[in-house]
Parts: sequence; C-alpha cells; structure tokens
Amino acid sequence: MKKTKLGIIICDRYKTCTGGKCFRSLQRREGAFDIYAKDEDVELVGYTTCGGCPGGNIEYAPEEMKKNGAEVIHLATGLLVGFPPCPYLEHFKKFIPEKFGMKVVIGTHPIPEKYKTTHDAINTWNTIEWNENLKPTFADAKIRLDYN
Repeated sequence: MKKTKLGIIICDRYKTCTGGKCFRSLQRREGAFDIYAKDEDVELVGYTTCGGCPGGNIEYAPEEMKKNGAEVIHLATGLLVGFPPCPYLEHFKKFIPEKFGMKVVIGTHPIPEKYKTTHDAINTWNTIEWNENLKPTFADAKIRLDYN
C-alpha cells in the first residue's frame, strides 16, 4: 500500500495551537483530508507555522518537510478562517509547488460553523477565488458544528 507523507503549515497567529482539529480531521478523513482514502496510509511528517506575515517560513519549512518525505503540504484551515484571512495564501499556493515541486492543498479540518457564520455576515469570502479555496474545507452543518 502506498504511504502518503504530508506536512501542515498553520498561520503564525495560531502558533500555540496544538493541532487537535487538524489531527482529528486527518484521522477521520474530514475536511481537506477527505481526499485520502480511509484505508490509505497517511503520515504527518511536519507541522509548523508560516513564520508570521508575510510568511517567511514558507521559504524553508516545505524543504525540511520534503527531506522527511512529504509530498503534500496542507495550508491549514486557520489561514482561511482567521480575521482577516491570510492575504498571502495565493502566493503560498504558487510558491511551494514552483520552489519545492510539492502539491499544495488548501485547508485541513472542516471550517467551524462559528467562523462560517461570521464570514458570511461580513462577506469576507464573497469572491470566486475564496469560494475555490474554501471548497476542500466546507462540510455540512453537522460536521461544521462538531468543529466549533
């Protein structure tokens, strides 16, 4: 069986995050992790922050994760749901594959309902680009509530 190795990069403003929602969703194959089959062998080989705006750690962290076998980098859901959402997300999406030859997936755990409610109310995600970025982490209301 093929083993997929991946890394997660979170927003630096959540640098004290223990990763609980990301790890739970990886185990359950929810949110952006639903691209992996339930029986697929997936190993997390790196977890770090972007380094703070404008994302200086993006220049180095994927390379270290790649040395540990990572083929895929997940840019964590916190980059989407923070206030404001990450203004550098599009740059990260382009830079990582170009510099390191690694696939980038936007998101980790499903978007919590409380964030969806707020972002809907203030129209943060009201663009085609944001709708595309959010697709991997959108789930039904029951799952979103489970991640509140």
